[in-house]
Amino acid sequence: MCRISAIEAAYSTVLRELGEDVAREGLLRTPLRAAKAMQFLTKGYNETLEDILNNAIFNENHHEMVIVKNIDMFSLCEHHLVPFFGKVHIGYLPNNRVVGLSKLARIVEIFSRRLQVQERLTKQIATAISEALEPAGVAVVIEAVHMCMVMRGVQKMNSKTVTSSMLGLFQEDPKTREEFLVLTKNN
Repeated sequence: MCRISAIEAAYSTVLRELGEDVAREGLLRTPLRAAKAMQFLTKGYNETLEDILNNAIFNENHHEMVIVKNIDMFSLCEHHLVPFFGKVHIGYLPNNRVVGLSKLARIVEIFSRRLQVQERLTKQIATAISEALEPAGVAVVIEAVHMCMVMRGVQKMNSKTVTSSMLGLFQEDPKTREEFLVLTKNN
């Protein structure tokens, strides 16, 4: 609880420095609410891959592509502490090992619930899946809107950032990569 109180105090300081009266009715509990929100938005620092997978890797004689697409993702830009959000598409080629499908979304959560840049987030998700499953390949594509580009700076409302990380056969074999990209294309 001392972490929350320290974060709460910091938010009180920020509000005062912005010229706000932290004693006014509308702001009385704002520092605490903001501290709790920040703790939730960065909960990935307290989660591990092992905790999330929780023995949900299964031996299965399956070697064809497995794809989960349109996984909702929210994160905070480490440069401005404002949100970026979008969709994550994950594919992997099992090597006789599959994972519970919901675990892929949970892996996204571990890394997106930290202060991030989209490029690193993409790679962290791909690397975690690769290390956990040892598949023949992993592909991750993230399409996201960055509020730091929308609300401030260049203020480009319709810009999206797309990043990818291709490992194993997705990197080595153009046909495998193409199949993944065709199957994850949003229609």
